[in-house]
Amino acid sequence: MARLPRLTVAGYPHHIIQRGNNGQPVFSTSGDRETFLSILAEQARQRQVALHAYVLMDNHFHLLASPASAEAIPRWMQAVGRQYVRYYNQRMGRTGTLWEGRYRSNLIQAERYLLACMVYLDLNPVRAGLVAQAADYPWSSHAHYVGLRHDSLVTPHPLYWALGNTPFARELAYAELVQTGIPHEQIKQLGESALQGWALGEPEYLGRLQQQTVRRVSKGSAGRPSKAKLPTH
Repeated sequence: MARLPRLTVAGYPHHIIQRGNNGQPVFSTSGDRETFLSILAEQARQRQVALHAYVLMDNHFHLLASPASAEAIPRWMQAVGRQYVRYYNQRMGRTGTLWEGRYRSNLIQAERYLLACMVYLDLNPVRAGLVAQAADYPWSSHAHYVGLRHDSLVTPHPLYWALGNTPFARELAYAELVQTGIPHEQIKQLGESALQGWALGEPEYLGRLQQQTVRRVSKGSAGRPSKAKLPTH
C-alpha cells in the first residue's frame, strides 16, 4: 500500500514525533538537548512555525506546533534534522542516519485536543518512569507554562491564554490540568493518530479540514489498517 503524504495545513496545530533509528538515543548529554533546542528555535523563526509545546526524551521527541504555511513544518523538520545530525555525528565520531525514517505528524482539533496534547507531552517523562512529576523534568515546555521559568522557544496557543486573566491564574489552571492527567483512551488516541498520520477531531472538524486538502484526513474503510509501532511513552 502506497505511503500517504503528510498532511500539513497552515494555522492548524500539528503533533509531531521523531524517533532514533532502531530506538537508539538521539540525545546523550544536556549539551545535545541544548543544541537541539537552539537549532529548533532558530529554524522555527526562519520557517515561521509557532512551537506551542515540546518534550525531549532520550531516543525520541514530541513537538506541538502551528505553521504559517503548508510547507513550513516539512521544511522546518528537514532543516532541524539535517543540522542536528551533522552536529551529533561530528561530536560522537559517527556517520550515517540518526533518525528512524521520516518524522510522524498529524493535525489535531485545537478546541478538543490541544491542551490534552500539551499534558500528554508533559507527562511523557512521568509515564516513562524518569521523574515523579512533570515539573521535575527539565527538557520539556512544562516549566514555562506553570511559571517556573521563561522559555523563549515557546509560543503559547490562544487556548492557553484563555485559561485565566492573569499569568498566575493561567499557570495554576494549567498545573491543575497536568495534575489531573488525561484518560488512557486519550493517550492512545494522541499517540496513534500522530504515528498513523490521521487528523484527530470531531466529524465536523474533519469535514472542514477535508475541504482544504485532496489528501484524506481520516482513515477510511478501504485498505489495511496501519501497523505503525506505538510509542512506549
